[in-house]
Amino acid sequence: MGKAQSKTPPASKDGKPHFKTVSDNRRARHEYEVLEVFEAGIVLSGTEVKSIRQGRANLADSFARVEEGELWLYNCHISPYDYGNRFNHDPVRKRKLLMHHKQILKIKSRMQEKGLTIVPLKLFFKGNWAKMDLALARGKQLYDKRADIAKRETKRQLERIIKQGRE
Repeated sequence: MGKAQSKTPPASKDGKPHFKTVSDNRRARHEYEVLEVFEAGIVLSGTEVKSIRQGRANLADSFARVEEGELWLYNCHISPYDYGNRFNHDPVRKRKLLMHHKQILKIKSRMQEKGLTIVPLKLFFKGNWAKMDLALARGKQLYDKRADIAKRETKRQLERIIKQGRE
């Protein structure tokens, strides 16, 4: 006889659930100024979960919208599961995101501001649950991107100088 399985998500030694990042939208932080980050659950079919566990998800061109009091994810590409046969899903179908109603209302009210959008930052597993970090973001202009690159370069140069001074 085997061991009984517990219903709680697997936890690390400190009691917190495991995090496994599946897909990271690094381009979003370059293209957008992130104002606020929210965590949302995702409604998925069985083969989608299996495909995500294999790391076959892409957030590159995806975005989210509030429609009729619900949050929906568009253009998130989750490749069909190799062994899914007829149970496979449409790779870019719209998917419902799960958040508390008050959080959705807060996002909707902030979206009324000009130029704000909801951009997914990363897709991850928290325990056994598929979750997504969403950012309320404003698009960056070219000069903003250049300023960020210049800041990063000066920071690297300072760190090199400090490191050389220690040696």
